[in-house]
Amino acid sequence: MEKEWAKVFESSEDIKIEIARILLEENDIESVIINKKDRSYRFGENELYVHRDNVIKAKQLLKNI
Repeated sequence: MEKEWAKVFESSEDIKIEIARILLEENDIESVIINKKDRSYRFGENELYVHRDNVIKAKQLLKNI
């Protein structure tokens, strides 16, 4: 991932990561989900990244998920 992006959230649950992405989108924060799950065995994490300028705001919004 480029240096301009930072990970702000991760979850093994697809629904949680999607809720987090929607919450950020509703607050005008662009985000990207990186799926790091193994396709065969379905273990691993999804990671949510935002631009470095939005890290603090994003983490504040996501702290209760």
